[in-house]
Amino acid sequence: MQLDLPVVWAAIIGFGVFLYVMLDGFDLGIGLLFPFFEQKADRQVMLNTIAPVWDGNETFLVLGGAGLYGAFPVVYSTLLPANYLPLILMVVGLIFRGAAFELRARATRTQHAWDLAFMAGSALAGFCQGIVLGSLLQGIKIVDGRFAGDPFDWLSPFSLLCGIGVLTTYATLGCGWLILKTDGDLQRRMREVMRPLVSVLLGAMAVVSLWTVIGLPAVAHRWFGSGKLGWFLPVPILVVACVWGIFRTLRLRHEATPFLLTLALCFLGYSGLLISIWPNIVPPSLTIWEASSSHSSQLFTLVGTVIVLPVILVYNLMQYRVFRGKVREGDAGYH
Repeated sequence: MQLDLPVVWAAIIGFGVFLYVMLDGFDLGIGLLFPFFEQKADRQVMLNTIAPVWDGNETFLVLGGAGLYGAFPVVYSTLLPANYLPLILMVVGLIFRGAAFELRARATRTQHAWDLAFMAGSALAGFCQGIVLGSLLQGIKIVDGRFAGDPFDWLSPFSLLCGIGVLTTYATLGCGWLILKTDGDLQRRMREVMRPLVSVLLGAMAVVSLWTVIGLPAVAHRWFGSGKLGWFLPVPILVVACVWGIFRTLRLRHEATPFLLTLALCFLGYSGLLISIWPNIVPPSLTIWEASSSHSSQLFTLVGTVIVLPVILVYNLMQYRVFRGKVREGDAGYH
C-alpha cells in the first residue's frame, strides 16, 4: 500500500504549527502582559521565565514554513499573495520582539524604549497571525491554482476579530505559564489577571465559531449537515469543561493545571479549525492533494524531516527539563 504523502505532510505541518502556537504563544503572551506589570523587577522575572527557551520555541514556525514550501508549493502562490502585508508585519513584529529581548538586558537609559518595542512586537506578531487565520477561514479566491483576489481581502471584520482572539489566547497562555513559573505576589496577581482573560477568550471562541458557521455554508455543512455531529460535539463540550476547570483550579491555587488546561483549550480550538476546513489546506477549494508537490519531492523532504524532527523535539524537551522550576526575583537574569 502506497503511503499517502500529502496526508503525512499535512499532519507534520499541522503538528509543527500547533507546537509553535503552544510554545511561542506564551512567549508572545508575556509581551502582551507587560503593560499590566510596570515594576522593573516584575518584568525582569517575567522575562527570565522564558529567557532559556524563547528562541527555541520559534523553531516550529520555521518547520511549518519550510514544510509548506517543500510539500505544498501551491500554497505559496495562493496563501502568501493573499496575506503579504500581515505576514510581513508579523515578521517585523517578531524581529522587534527578538531585538528588544536581547538589547533591553544591556540597556540602561533606553530600557523603557526596549520594553515598548517588546510589547509592540509581541502584539503586532500575534495580531497579524490572527488576521492570517481569519483570512484563511473566510476563504481565498483561487483561479487556475493562483490567487485571484484583492490584495486587501484579508482586511475584514472577521479577520480582525480573529486577530483579537489570538491575542487573547496568547495572553492567557502567558498568564498560565507565569502562574506555573513564579510565586508570591506576582503569581497572585497573575491569577487575578487570568480570570477575566479566560472569560474574554471563551467569548471570542464562541463568536468566531458562530460567525464561521453562519457565514460559511461549507463549514456549517461539515458540522451540521454531514451526519458527523456526534463525532464533533465533544469539542465544544470539552471547551466549556476546560474553562470551568481553569476557574476552579485558579480558585484552588493550583500552579500547573491552569496552564495545562489552557493548552488543552488551544488544542480544542485548533481541532475545531481542522474539522472545519479538512481536507482543504487553503479554503474554500484547494485540497492538500491539489496543492502537493511531486511524490519524489515529498518523499525526499520526508526523509530529512524524519531524521531532524526527533532531534528538535528532544532538544526542546531537554531545555524545558533543565530549566524547570520556579523563577524568582534576584535569580540570574538574561545576559
